[in-house]
Amino acid sequence: MSDNKNDIMRDNFKIAWRNLWRNRRRTLITASSVFFAVFFAIIMRSYQLGTYDHMISNVIESYTGHLQIQHPEYQNNPQIDNSFDFNDSLFLLISNVENVVSVTPHLEFFALASNGPQTKGVAILGIDPAREKTFSNPENKLVRYRITDEALVKMNNSGIFPESVLKKLQENKDRSYSSRARLELELGLAITETEKYIPEIIRFCEVQNGFLNEEDDGILVSDRLARYLKAEIGDTIILIGQGYQGASAAGLFPVRGIIKMPAPDLDNRLIMMTIPAAQKFLDAPGKITSVSINLTDRSTRTIKKALDRINKLMEGMGTTVKTWYELNPVLYQQIQGDSQSGMVMLGVLYFIIFFGIFGTVIMMVAERKKEFGVLISIGMQKTRLKRIISMEMAMLGLLGLAGGMLAAVPFILYFFYNPIVLKGDLGKMMEDMGWDAVMPAKWFGPYFYLQAIIVVIMILLATLYPLRKINKLKEVEALRS
Repeated sequence: MSDNKNDIMRDNFKIAWRNLWRNRRRTLITASSVFFAVFFAIIMRSYQLGTYDHMISNVIESYTGHLQIQHPEYQNNPQIDNSFDFNDSLFLLISNVENVVSVTPHLEFFALASNGPQTKGVAILGIDPAREKTFSNPENKLVRYRITDEALVKMNNSGIFPESVLKKLQENKDRSYSSRARLELELGLAITETEKYIPEIIRFCEVQNGFLNEEDDGILVSDRLARYLKAEIGDTIILIGQGYQGASAAGLFPVRGIIKMPAPDLDNRLIMMTIPAAQKFLDAPGKITSVSINLTDRSTRTIKKALDRINKLMEGMGTTVKTWYELNPVLYQQIQGDSQSGMVMLGVLYFIIFFGIFGTVIMMVAERKKEFGVLISIGMQKTRLKRIISMEMAMLGLLGLAGGMLAAVPFILYFFYNPIVLKGDLGKMMEDMGWDAVMPAKWFGPYFYLQAIIVVIMILLATLYPLRKINKLKEVEALRS
């Protein structure tokens, strides 16, 4: 009995497969519509999720961490008085919490910076240079190259560079770069020009920059702030502010290096120094304003588990632990809103595709009405005919689904490892917002399953029409048609 059922299934499969290719055009059009729907949906969602990840990673890795320990009043009133004590024993306890990757203390405050007649209000960030390397790694943000007036004059007088290259250098005057790759991208030279002239450009534009060590009493100054203050490496900056519990704070700090911050707001006003130097300046020994904690991932489960554990460790310390989305509510809401908009767009795409498939099914039923009547009249049961039609529809859906998924995989993998670099006005706009000018893809396995579920539902709904028509089919009327 079982063998007989298997034989019937095989026969039904063969018939369904042959039926598909009796009208190749119809089959290819229907399968192609599913193929392109799946392909574009996966690619669109991959870039959407990749962009979100990129934005969130920038915020987490550079500013907040996945979790941050603060004084309960600090977020609403970021003053030095809203600080707390933090020692090595707490650092070790938190470091040993499951899924914790890095623990980085910060001391943030505001002051007035002056260099000669130039004065400006600044934000100061006290860091632990060694621990900061596992967090934001400001050493990678040190200005390596700067296109100054002096460099332009020297390059113009050297006779090395053609007019086209000098023009592009002039267009990027006063810009600073933390990497050779960024310099090459901004200049937008042809490949042959890049190979020939970039080494020479670097020779004229390279900046001798330094970083802070553990015992350093110097500072790092953000690029735009340094230009406003007309401060160079080796100059001394005067800082005046309010210390802990109303104490006055003033000091002289040598400039050790210039850093280029990705966000313009920070680049206009940020100074970094070591935490011990900041505590001494503020007369606040042992005090910090926040501890940024990075985890293995930002899944809800991982964050909640670490949050609960760290809250227990910090119990009675007069602190609170906040998540990255609590610290960045605007960004979080923006991403949530954009994600929902993206899902609506994908829904519209699939809605259009579904009606394309449904239209094809209606035409198929109309064309094959006589064929169905003949098959029923010669003894084929309607139940078997419906199974064959269901198989045909399932095959169409699977062909399009498998093709779309397989075609999307190499695209996603390639652009995951090789993000699209944005140039021109769009690239500059991204940089002005504080993001790297790249558009990465993201490998997101569950999204493939979602596409499969959507396609299955579409095919099932489309199949209901021919099955209903077969149920109501009268052989005589079908043969006359």
